[in-house]
Amino acid sequence: MKVVLQNLTKVFPGRGKGTKDHVIAVNDCSFEIPDGELVGLLGPSGCGKSTTLNLICGLQKPTSGKILFGDDDVTDLPPENRGVGLVFQNYALYPHLTVLQNIIFPLQNLRGKEKLSRAQMLEKANRIAALVQIDGLMDRKPSELSGGQQQRVAIARALVKMPRVLLMDEPLSNLDARLRLQTREEIRRIQRETGITTVFVTHDQDEAMSISDRIVVMKDGVIQQIGRPQEVYNEPCNLFVAKFLGTPPINVFRASVKDGTLWIGDEAVLSVGGVADGNVTVGIRPEGFCVDENGPLTCTLRAIEVMGRDVTVVSANPAMEGTEIRSIISSDQDIHENKETVRFSLKAGKVFLFDWESGERIAFTETL
Repeated sequence: MKVVLQNLTKVFPGRGKGTKDHVIAVNDCSFEIPDGELVGLLGPSGCGKSTTLNLICGLQKPTSGKILFGDDDVTDLPPENRGVGLVFQNYALYPHLTVLQNIIFPLQNLRGKEKLSRAQMLEKANRIAALVQIDGLMDRKPSELSGGQQQRVAIARALVKMPRVLLMDEPLSNLDARLRLQTREEIRRIQRETGITTVFVTHDQDEAMSISDRIVVMKDGVIQQIGRPQEVYNEPCNLFVAKFLGTPPINVFRASVKDGTLWIGDEAVLSVGGVADGNVTVGIRPEGFCVDENGPLTCTLRAIEVMGRDVTVVSANPAMEGTEIRSIISSDQDIHENKETVRFSLKAGKVFLFDWESGERIAFTETL
């Protein structure tokens, strides 16, 4: 089921007597979720991603704009008539019901021609339970399950009606790191097997990039960029997106451009054709550094962290923003900890220029 948001806006009125302040949680958002894709809504707390999800499912009504499921305008439809499945952050299972009873609960509320017999409900519940791999836990109560098992029950309950759209609001936040990794792989497998259009809300960019067909990056209720995860990582449209995506995060420097050359401090580090002279902000991905005895960028060496296949060089530079520079290099590259400085050459494809004031991306061509 294709989902289309058209100029969607949600404004919350100010609280308190006499106040006129209001909050624009979602600001004129428009994008399309293709049929059968898993789309991640990504951004920091307060960016509007959960509000967008609530608007799609009908828990909140938009101030303006439209929501379409296929060709159907569902903007004013109540949640129960939209054909959506919702998975909450805190599982929201009924503690007095067994796993089986939790799963079939949505089916018991069907009326009219959609009403099912007991045998039909059990058949659907058992099939979905097998899909999410909890078919051996059907007689247990939620208190007898691990966090990951409870989340699978919540997913099964949302899927049992085979909704037109599956909505997931930070479903992995309550799980430990290892279980979070395992569960997000399961969510991706389940989504691919069912083919249900899915919207996945998260503030964790690793989660979004690992399982999403495309991501929607949001800030202050405004969409910043939409695209395939690797495309957005490789081509961020502004400094916010560049900073938000990537682990370790992008390294940011205060710099300037003079006569087609990028200067960090008093060092000319890269040729950048087509860029006007002036101050810029530079972002360099951790993998954009190459240890080079004759490299143009000099940094103070702080530490070397050996991570097996890769080595992380921790350094500093007077022009950097933040507390340190983290560079990922191959373990084959030779570097000595007893040195006071380390010199780098830069990979042009991993260097991004941004406008000093607006933070918008500045394109450049590397010249020899």
